[in-house]
Amino acid sequence: MAKSVLILPGTALVYVPLVIQWLSGGWPFGASVGTLSQFVLAAMLAMPALALATKTMRLFVHEGEGTPAPWDPPLNFVVTGPYRYMRNPMLSAVIMMILAEALALNSLPLLGWAFVFLLCISCSSKNLGWSGALAIPTCAKRKKFRDGFQECAPMNLPVTSGVNPP
Repeated sequence: MAKSVLILPGTALVYVPLVIQWLSGGWPFGASVGTLSQFVLAAMLAMPALALATKTMRLFVHEGEGTPAPWDPPLNFVVTGPYRYMRNPMLSAVIMMILAEALALNSLPLLGWAFVFLLCISCSSKNLGWSGALAIPTCAKRKKFRDGFQECAPMNLPVTSGVNPP
């Protein structure tokens, strides 16, 4: 689990932002950071994002019996918790955290990174069929659940495509 946390979210939340800040001359490489009010707003955005990321990772480990990483995918399809209301809550949490970083550091380049990350995730989900490894055509349960989603998530009501959690 630690390997998947260090590699996957670590790349989007730490390594890429550090390179962006280094190339743009931003903090911690010399430029000033945001104001106190920006830090407070960033914390208000980051805290629910962290809670969402923690909840979704726990669901993958306990109910899915795996990790979000492609080298250790979940054995069971997770359809409870936030996954009943949105397609990719874990990625939504990562985008919210990148936005919080951009706000706290007063960084337009990091805001651009959040947009690029969202665009890449959106394009890869469409090109791969639906969330990459989860688009296994041989699994009728996954296909039925996937087909219950509209293109625009999150939704106000849980998915009711006939797949119920155990």
